[in-house]
Amino acid sequence: MNIGLSTYAFFWQISGHNPSPITVEEMLETTASLGGDVFQICDYPLIESMQEDELVSIAQTAKKLDIELELGTRGVKPEHLLNYLRIADILNVRLIRTMFHTADDKPDNEAVYTRLMEVLPKLEEVEVKLAIETYEQVKTSDIVKVIEKINSPYIGICLDPGNTIAALEHPNDVVRLSAPYVTNLHVKDFIFSRKDGWVGFSLIGCPLGKGLLDLTYMLGELKKENKDVNAIIELWVPYTNTIEETISLEKVWTKKSLDYLRRNIK
Repeated sequence: MNIGLSTYAFFWQISGHNPSPITVEEMLETTASLGGDVFQICDYPLIESMQEDELVSIAQTAKKLDIELELGTRGVKPEHLLNYLRIADILNVRLIRTMFHTADDKPDNEAVYTRLMEVLPKLEEVEVKLAIETYEQVKTSDIVKVIEKINSPYIGICLDPGNTIAALEHPNDVVRLSAPYVTNLHVKDFIFSRKDGWVGFSLIGCPLGKGLLDLTYMLGELKKENKDVNAIIELWVPYTNTIEETISLEKVWTKKSLDYLRRNIK
């Protein structure tokens, strides 16, 4: 199992809150310096408007650093996914993560199936896998039903049990349901924190190993299914007093999380 980072591990460093957002090349260099094997360019709209020479430069940097690249987007419109396959070809990407829905396009499960079946021949032709992420807007059982109906090794699941808590799905239930179909793994830890005034709770991130994610169970279930997939660190770092403090915290959490994951993968 190779491990690495996502753009979500650099959320504040690439955000508009940062006066000098870092580049993909800088994220790649950080990933390499921390001993990561993979970098997932996920929900990073700038990648869609880059010229071919810019994409080639990213691919060359990744190759020089011996980093495998992955892509991540949202939605299942065929024209959108085909555009990402174009980008994937330039970047030498073999896996794209996506979600059933976007902010303004929420097809039902039958429509999702139809769209994915339209794209499937191209996925098979270029040998790129599509990984559908588990998240709160769609029941995990519904994602599994669509995956089972398609029945192709080129369309599987990106397992992220932290997302589904908002829909009252227990993370371990999501792991168990998804494990046979997992082709990509997002690893982020989380805690519930009581809000000031003792009214309500917040679901926030924390360094891997410090929260409620049952990493042992998740890795164990994947091992039972002989799933040797890339494990990608993501973070939910809350904003602190300043952007500088928040970025500093993000960097600390990234290193701690990657180190923890490395120690616990057997």
